Amino acid sequence: MVLSQMDAGRALTSAAAKGNTNDVRRILEECRVPPDTVNEFGRTALQVMMMGNTKIASLLLEHGANPNAQDRHGITPAHDAAQTGFLETLQVLVEHGASVNIPDKNGTLPIHIAIREGHRDVVEFLAPRSDLKHANTSGHTAVEVARASCLPDMIDLVFAHIHS
Repeated sequence: MVLSQMDAGRALTSAAAKGNTNDVRRILEECRVPPDTVNEFGRTALQVMMMGNTKIASLLLEHGANPNAQDRHGITPAHDAAQTGFLETLQVLVEHGASVNIPDKNGTLPIHIAIREGHRDVVEFLAPRSDLKHANTSGHTAVEVARASCLPDMIDLVFAHIHS
């Protein structure tokens, strides 16, 4: 089956967004669609996949998907996983080379998002891997984001990693 670049991107991202592992595998392997083919919105399958689906993430990454692909806002799959609280997906991304220190266009790192969203397990995973002194464009580091969250355990968690 020969697909145009746009049709290929649409098919792959649609299958990934729906969490359809068999279709993603077929499109990658039988149709030989590169994993970073973009859809009509300029997003890759890894950027639009169902975030809680580690099988889709692994499949795309094993076929060479870029774990650090940024959308027009600078958001990476790691930012998305941190926002939605899917620790297992974030772990798969990091295992396949995703950096947790790529800022989006607002200078926000995935740890800033995880703190703001209150995803303690994600913050615990990210803290030792993150540049905790990195400030977003508002000048806020992870500590300031934790303070603003009004969640005392987040503040303690971030402080524990700053002083370790």
